[in-house]
Amino acid sequence: MPDSTQRLSNLCGRLNEHIHQIEAFLGLSIQQRGNIFQLSGTETVVVAASLLLESLYAGTAQSHLLSPHLVHLALQELKHGEEMSTQQGDSGGSIKTPKTLIKPRSRHQQEYVVSIHHHDINFGVGPAGTGKTYLAVACAVAALIRNQVDRILLVRPAVEAGEKLGFLPGDLTQKIDPYLRPLYDALYEMLGFDKVARLIEKNIIEVAPLAYMRGRTLNNAFIILDESQNTTATQMKMFLTRIGSGSTAVITGDITQIDLPKGERSGLVHVIKVLAGINEISFTYFNARDVVRHRLVQRIVEAYDEFDRNSVSQLSGQETSQLNERES
Repeated sequence: MPDSTQRLSNLCGRLNEHIHQIEAFLGLSIQQRGNIFQLSGTETVVVAASLLLESLYAGTAQSHLLSPHLVHLALQELKHGEEMSTQQGDSGGSIKTPKTLIKPRSRHQQEYVVSIHHHDINFGVGPAGTGKTYLAVACAVAALIRNQVDRILLVRPAVEAGEKLGFLPGDLTQKIDPYLRPLYDALYEMLGFDKVARLIEKNIIEVAPLAYMRGRTLNNAFIILDESQNTTATQMKMFLTRIGSGSTAVITGDITQIDLPKGERSGLVHVIKVLAGINEISFTYFNARDVVRHRLVQRIVEAYDEFDRNSVSQLSGQETSQLNERES
């Protein structure tokens, strides 16, 4: 590995935290002396770790600061046999925005971005932290910058307020700000606070609760419906029929976190069944492998999935036992 003190320090991290992170994840030992790394472990793991170190080192070529989070993402790509990426690459569906270059980190994320580029209506379904909303906002910003759309609409059901926002203080934007905060945060990161404020003032970026979409036809717009698991079947149909010519719509949601009143059917669960046979509409399904937040988030998602599977298994076992008792 080339001898660059600054880049090697970046690669290893503070107090060698990146090296320790790789050792713990892959189960091997790494000894470093200058630009020489000695790896001890099984042949397969040593080869994988060597490729990972070379990839991460290449990512420091433009003084890009590595972090434990970025190392975690690279380890996830390695774990699932996906092509590792360097930080300066511009392939694999990278999205360029004024403030940052965003690169899909998993196969599902790449498929998602490609689908958004090629379909007018797109669904991103999966657990928290998989980049569904963030990548949708990135695609919207890129489309606006390239003049492919005239405006961006950010829509979210305000389930906590029952979509009856009149009792909340402030104007419409202030009333629904708490529900749209994740979308705002992504916009600020990609465009900057001042730019976003100006675009909102000019109504080029518009925020609205889902209930305010009735009666509108949305042309030449990039529309994002976030948290769509909290729409009803009627609301989902209403939203989808608002989409006009020249528009792209992305609907994101997590069917494991439905906050609708008991007995109310989720519009996302319903629409997956209704529209499954329409090839012009894309569905991308994410799982725990695609989680790009803190590394513990992936383990939390996996733990919940395992718990749910065990609960279903136990329930099935109890039902079988009860059936056998009745038959005997």
